Amino acid sequence: MRQYLRHPTEMPVELIARKQQVHQQLNNISLGGVACNSQRNFKRGLWVELHVPLLGSEAHYSGVIAWCRKRASDYLVGIAFTDEDNLFRARMVEQVCQIECYRLQREAEVGHSLPIEEVARDWIALHGAAFAASGHA
Repeated sequence: MRQYLRHPTEMPVELIARKQQVHQQLNNISLGGVACNSQRNFKRGLWVELHVPLLGSEAHYSGVIAWCRKRASDYLVGIAFTDEDNLFRARMVEQVCQIECYRLQREAEVGHSLPIEEVARDWIALHGAAFAASGHA
């Protein structure tokens, strides 16, 4: 089974439909992917641009809707990646998102700001190996 990183709900994403045609069978193109929440239902096979606004204009990558599942109040959407570059970029963005969520959690626990470098080292020590090996934090 392919691995889909679960994008943290605390970091909103934008899914933007692209006008690009799929030239491969969808079940053969995924090297891995990201699952995120959406208020919109997306059709399997649609090319999209996934953007994480809180991380700036560079935090975006292209993929294809692999699946979309209706839930009680929204949809869970799986975005598959078609090349190593987009997969690598997506994994780096997802790791930054996971570290940022961890930083917010730790700051709430201790009651003050923490240096991001310190938090990143802690998160990597706790979760880095599992994240690298399986695609999950």
